[in-house]
Amino acid sequence: MSIVFGPIPSRRLGRSLGINNIPPKVCSYSCVYCQIGATDLMSMTRKEFYPPYDIVAEISAVVQQLHEAGKQIDYLTFVPDGEPTLDIHLGKEIEMLKPLGKPIAVITNSSLLWDDGVRAEIMKADWVSVKIDTVDESIWHRIDRPNRKLHLTKILEGIKAFADSFRGTIVTETMLVKGINDTNESISRTAEIITAIHPAVSYISVPTRPPAERTVEPPSEEVLNGAYQIFHSMIPNVELLVYNEGTDFTYSSDAERELLNILAVHPMRREAVELFLSKADAHWGMIERLIDNHVLKEIHYSGNSHIVKVLTSHS
Repeated sequence: MSIVFGPIPSRRLGRSLGINNIPPKVCSYSCVYCQIGATDLMSMTRKEFYPPYDIVAEISAVVQQLHEAGKQIDYLTFVPDGEPTLDIHLGKEIEMLKPLGKPIAVITNSSLLWDDGVRAEIMKADWVSVKIDTVDESIWHRIDRPNRKLHLTKILEGIKAFADSFRGTIVTETMLVKGINDTNESISRTAEIITAIHPAVSYISVPTRPPAERTVEPPSEEVLNGAYQIFHSMIPNVELLVYNEGTDFTYSSDAERELLNILAVHPMRREAVELFLSKADAHWGMIERLIDNHVLKEIHYSGNSHIVKVLTSHS
């Protein structure tokens, strides 16, 4: 198995060189929506999976090759086929990679952040994504299906302790699954906890690839828009992470493409779309056409009309 993959385009991290420091599929969770499938080895025991010098040597060689080829790398990202903090050498590997001069990211399911040692190790990273799918114990067991020795309250306390001390960039990610954690009450309670973490960005995501359980489906556009509005009412910077395609915010004379890029991340109130069209010297007929073609949808929420992108669209 190759430890390094990419670089791949990442909406969150630009050109990300992935580090697969955990064999598939060793994890502390067996999430119903996991794109890698069901967990083969459920564990919360940290240990060595690969010698850290082997990991660093392979990454260093790939970075050198990419540099010589003139290829850009924005982040070195620990995003394996399992939970990266199960690697007992994670902190050492981060330290050993620092001389490469690239920012280091860790994408964790947060399950071991109750552990002081784990928090100290990922404190060495530059960018950390923590997962908070729910703050309700029963929902947590349904959606994340954790190792039975884990406790959600301790995990949430660990996330808060990490956020209070971390000097890098912290973001949160919340995966919404239809019929499990997508009620307004559940979403509001999750947003309240995230507010105390003060993330640089709070991402809302939905399953976009084949999940571990066939019954898993994303919420409707109406529910997703409602979730965005609830989060946005409490958290300054919220983004949707719900489409396979990338997002390019560079200037374009193509008003339709630029608007769709924005809507891939943020629902927009009708007035904001009208203002955008006015500035782009475009007309509402473009929106009507996109609605007729099932690319966009107009949704009414909390007294306002919003334009959202349809989840099944691949435009």
